[in-house]
Amino acid sequence: MSELVLLEMDEGIATLTINRPEVMNALNNDTLLALRRHLAALDGDPRARVVILTGAGEKAFVAGGDIAGMRDFGPLQAREMAQLAQDVLNGIERCAKPVIAAVNGYALGGGCELAMACDLRIAGDKARFGQPEVNLGIIPGWAGTQRLARLVGKGRALELLFSGEMIDAQEAWRIGLVNRVVPQDQLLAETRKFAQVIAGKGQVAVRLCKEAVVNGLEMDSRRAALYEAELFGLCFATNDQKEGMKAFLEKRKAKFQDC
Repeated sequence: MSELVLLEMDEGIATLTINRPEVMNALNNDTLLALRRHLAALDGDPRARVVILTGAGEKAFVAGGDIAGMRDFGPLQAREMAQLAQDVLNGIERCAKPVIAAVNGYALGGGCELAMACDLRIAGDKARFGQPEVNLGIIPGWAGTQRLARLVGKGRALELLFSGEMIDAQEAWRIGLVNRVVPQDQLLAETRKFAQVIAGKGQVAVRLCKEAVVNGLEMDSRRAALYEAELFGLCFATNDQKEGMKAFLEKRKAKFQDC
């Protein structure tokens, strides 16, 4: 049996590939558990500076949850799977490393929810997005209703949720669901290029930027601003801050040590 999630590490960039192309990378419990194990390991791995998440094959990033496996669920099983999936997706948001979704095809249902949990989304021009759960008589259960509304706004989110329709990569970019659209055959190369830009920055500062945004979104604006000020202050206890400002004044490129 092939591995459900593949890991490749190269020059500080870890690439995780959902590896079920025979079912368009549909997510079942075993795949979610494998993804969680990899993410937990990478979170504490100093070799990994940025994580790229993608799907195997040319058709799908992740086409959704595994419907064949879920069809006969009772309410308790459905809730338990939703809680597992939410835990995995929350782990992506809590991961100290930036996580970029390289969306190489269909990102539907749970696949769209997975992409939205990532910090950034870069889509190939043949990618398709949607939350088609209403077509199955259900709603998103992996926090898709919440992340979608936060990314694209209430009206756009409800339009996609109510209709269950797919949108193409350009429309996803227009409404703010993805950060960039690139030619399909250049997707991984372009995603790696952007990951390398992030990997070249001070990693303490990158991590604190993520903490400020992710945690700050759960606070009112005044508390979030105070929280940002605390993290800003913490930066001045790091070697990276000293090196970064010294390099700026000396008009050279900084050599960060990530501490």
